[in-house]
Amino acid sequence: MSLEHPAERGGDGRGRFARLAERASNFTSSPLFFCLCLLLVATVVGVHSLGLPLSWKLLVGESMAAVTLLLLALLKNSERRAEHAIQRKLDAIAAALLEMERGESGPALRDLRKAIGIEEET
Repeated sequence: MSLEHPAERGGDGRGRFARLAERASNFTSSPLFFCLCLLLVATVVGVHSLGLPLSWKLLVGESMAAVTLLLLALLKNSERRAEHAIQRKLDAIAAALLEMERGESGPALRDLRKAIGIEEET
């Protein structure tokens, strides 16, 4: 296990965790997940309004806490990936601008196109 940021570990290949985090991020932004969260909240309200035993209240409360913790970790992962992508794009823009200012034609423009995904959009 490494404490480095996933984007700084090197290599273009995505690991199992990166793929899992991407799929989880896509799922948590779906209407299905929203409905599951509504169901969990309705369960909490139902358990409390029905006056069920403390063990049931603890079960649904701990379920809510677990979902919250997982969502927090997922949010942080998504934030770090977005932050790294933005920094890569800014670095590529800066390098391309320096090349243009010097009147040179080098790899910076190609790297800029790759960083902002121009080829992917066409």
